[in-house]
Amino acid sequence: MEPDAQGPDTLDRAFMALADPVRRAMVARLSRGDATVNELAEPFAITKQAVSKHIQVLEHAGLVTRSRDAQRRPVHLDAAALERLTAWIDQYRLIAESRFRQLDELLGAGIPHEEQTRKEESK
Repeated sequence: MEPDAQGPDTLDRAFMALADPVRRAMVARLSRGDATVNELAEPFAITKQAVSKHIQVLEHAGLVTRSRDAQRRPVHLDAAALERLTAWIDQYRLIAESRFRQLDELLGAGIPHEEQTRKEESK
């Protein structure tokens, strides 16, 4: 899901799929194990057809897959796809944290240590 590896469209589809609360709940449910459409539909007041459409969106985004197990068609979460999303987010989180640390150091450089400690204690 890295934009360079699979293209920005893949990343966009994944984030768009996760923008919907029903699909996020389905991903959360699938994180505990595979489930059928009926099992995924249980907590929602929507039709099974709507659940199937949500699953198709998740499939198109590369977040889930389906297989055939006799009469069942379980839906599987692709944990590696979520890991790629997390890695993409983490790279920007690390940059932001680094900038905040630099800002803290810059702001802390102008205040003597004892004075800075007193200000922190008075908060």
